[in-house]
Amino acid sequence: MRAFMAFIMVLLILAGIGAYFSAFIVRETEQAIVLRFGKIENQINKPGLYFKIPIVETVDKFDKRILDLDTSPQEVIAVDKKRLVVDAFARFKIVNALKFYQAVRSEQTARNRLGTFVDSAIRDKLASASFEDIVRDKREELMKAITIQVNARAENIGIVVIDVRIKRTDLPEENSAAIYSRMQTERQQEAAEFRAEGNASANRIRAEADRKATVIIANANKKSETLRGEGDAERNRIFAEAYGKDRDFFAFYRSMQAYEKGLGSGDTRMLLSPQSEFFRYFNDPNGRGSGDKRKGQSATQ
Repeated sequence: MRAFMAFIMVLLILAGIGAYFSAFIVRETEQAIVLRFGKIENQINKPGLYFKIPIVETVDKFDKRILDLDTSPQEVIAVDKKRLVVDAFARFKIVNALKFYQAVRSEQTARNRLGTFVDSAIRDKLASASFEDIVRDKREELMKAITIQVNARAENIGIVVIDVRIKRTDLPEENSAAIYSRMQTERQQEAAEFRAEGNASANRIRAEADRKATVIIANANKKSETLRGEGDAERNRIFAEAYGKDRDFFAFYRSMQAYEKGLGSGDTRMLLSPQSEFFRYFNDPNGRGSGDKRKGQSATQ
């Protein structure tokens, strides 16, 4: 009895091991190929639990999701003879696992093959376009044409290319350096022109300001001289009226002003005769000098 139970246990263990090695799961993101002694036995596209014959059959699984392919930058000569360095990438999907396995067997081999298709299509289509078309005008049309050409070849290996896009389009390094130098020279020339125009404008503004200042100063001087002349004329008129009204008082007033200016505080020295006309009001409060006295005596006689 014990021997029978042990035999049953061994059978159950062997059955469990056999079931473990014969069962496999295909997930929603996968598709599988069942091989029997290296030959294709079955293709599985739906997810679920499946069984195989251990040792006799093997399973290869492939991704059903959209995959990315990043190509290496390559140099392309456009139709207008301009050289460009193009860096592109592609997105693809394995749609036929059977054809894929028969053609390339592994994803890495498929990537290498697809990269060759993409590079060839880029060179072919961009070589027939101008620099402006590639960079700006017809870039979307060129990408569609490249995708169509790549798909025509990728179909044979069970792949569909979703799209091909250019990440970067640059000029070769030597061309970029020359263009940068030319752009730098052009910017320097523009800066020199702007600076010259600015200096010319500054000189014009400065000359105009100087001219206006000269005119303003001349007008001011003219007006001040006119006002000064009118003031002097008015002063002379007032003096003349005062002299005409009272000559003696006017002579006295003028002499007092002369005394104030000539005999100011400080060291004042004057070499004059005491009988000078300047001291007439010192000798006589009425301001009659010696000459006036003689005239008065003669008139009395």
